[in-house]
Amino acid sequence: MSDPVTDIDVAVVGAGAAGLAAAHRLRQLGVSTLVLEARDRIGGRAHTVTTETGFPVDLGCGWLHSADRNPWVPIARALGFGIDETLPGWGSRLIRMGYSEADQDDWFRTRAAFYERLEAAEAEPDRAAATLLEPGNRWNQMLDAISTFANGVELERLSAHDYNRYDSTDTNWRVREGYGALVTRFGADVSVRLGTPVRRIDWSGRSVALETDAGILRAKAMILTVPPSVIAAEGIAFAPHLPPEKLAAAHGLPLGADNKLFFALSGEWPEIGANWHVLGSTERTRTAVYQLNAMGHSVVEMFTGGALARDLERAGEAAMAAFGIDELASVFGNRIRPCVKPLVASAWSGDPYALGSYSYARPGHADDRAIWAEPVGDRIFFAGEAVSAHDFSTTHGAYLSGLAAAERVLASVSGGRCA
Repeated sequence: MSDPVTDIDVAVVGAGAAGLAAAHRLRQLGVSTLVLEARDRIGGRAHTVTTETGFPVDLGCGWLHSADRNPWVPIARALGFGIDETLPGWGSRLIRMGYSEADQDDWFRTRAAFYERLEAAEAEPDRAAATLLEPGNRWNQMLDAISTFANGVELERLSAHDYNRYDSTDTNWRVREGYGALVTRFGADVSVRLGTPVRRIDWSGRSVALETDAGILRAKAMILTVPPSVIAAEGIAFAPHLPPEKLAAAHGLPLGADNKLFFALSGEWPEIGANWHVLGSTERTRTAVYQLNAMGHSVVEMFTGGALARDLERAGEAAMAAFGIDELASVFGNRIRPCVKPLVASAWSGDPYALGSYSYARPGHADDRAIWAEPVGDRIFFAGEAVSAHDFSTTHGAYLSGLAAAERVLASVSGGRCA
């Protein structure tokens, strides 16, 4: 390797929401910090692009979940970003698909009963969430499909305990200019070295040596924010190896699959209002959910999850678009086919620096989040949405974990003087 890139108090690996939050906080505290980011942009899985329609769209996180307590809301307002407080209206999907009020009420009862069983199961040994479905219930496939959207995985592969521990206030808002744009603007003043993937981390000495293609960065301590899936896939080498319980936690907390494809919507559609949501089907797990006219823009957002998302990603954007157009036609009729034009799609499972969309726990592994959050050798600290006990799979969970990691690493770097 070449001479050191630099010497620093704290190195942060990953310029997503967690890494930027940690670096931002450490800079406020006067700790010299450098963020190493493998991609050529900051933001991680928060990524806004502007399509040919002129409207910004989020290929990654899009909703300010639990907006009434989400720290990105005051950050957005302080930075001059607009907040769309229109609630998503997910509860009206069935009516918009032609179901009766009685059908919708039956769905609500089924969903509530399932969540009650999830909560009760917390007192029992962990198991697959699918075991809590009511046998033969007409809405089971819809519950499974919603798990693929919420968790990136089907219920049979999901920890019941972990699903139950997710905490939501059910207040979901949008950033008008894009959530990814907000995260990028927040990190604009952070010291980041782009295009610098970390290949190997040597923590055998009193400091940490991070080997990159540009050289070696030596730091007193580091904060690792890359997803556990990357560590499980040996995307970064460690010397010595991480403890066995740490590696087991990385394997127990993979990233689920969720992708988006955006269509331009043309023509007159007086029956479709702003922020409309519909499912492609309520009778199968392998379906997508669609948001039409988001924030008044003539755009359709197609959202897929789980095995379907992975399969369509492998098949390519044309196959993804064909699937979406067929489902939209099944809901709105064939007249919608010439009115939708594919614009841009995400492909998170194939992203080598993510290998998925957001964290879920395998059955029996819900407690791995606490293990993944623990530092190693008082030199390697961990952040990212996967470490969050109750806000995993959210950008605010990642942000809060970054703040917490910054506070924990401070005592190590300062020798406890600023505890």
